[in-house]
Amino acid sequence: MGTVNTALEREAESIFNELGYAVSADGGALRAKRKWRTVQVTPVPGPDAPTPKTGEYHCLVTWSEHVDTLERTLKDENPEYEWAIIGVSEDDDYVIAR
Repeated sequence: MGTVNTALEREAESIFNELGYAVSADGGALRAKRKWRTVQVTPVPGPDAPTPKTGEYHCLVTWSEHVDTLERTLKDENPEYEWAIIGVSEDDDYVIAR
């Protein structure tokens, strides 16, 4: 995994821990669990990175400047899972876009 993905992965883990989720790595993938819900957390370093194709709940974590493009991509793909996007800025601040 590259440096960019590793940085996003660390940010995602920190954000979900802050939100009260128990975060674990499962075969290179992050899973955030709270109560009955398990969310697959996927770092998406840029607009050309692949998005998940299956699952139930996904949160894609990307850099703030890629949020709009990623949201358009997911709306166009219309996946069968529930999804959210978190945009992370260089100063470690984040916004939950959807």
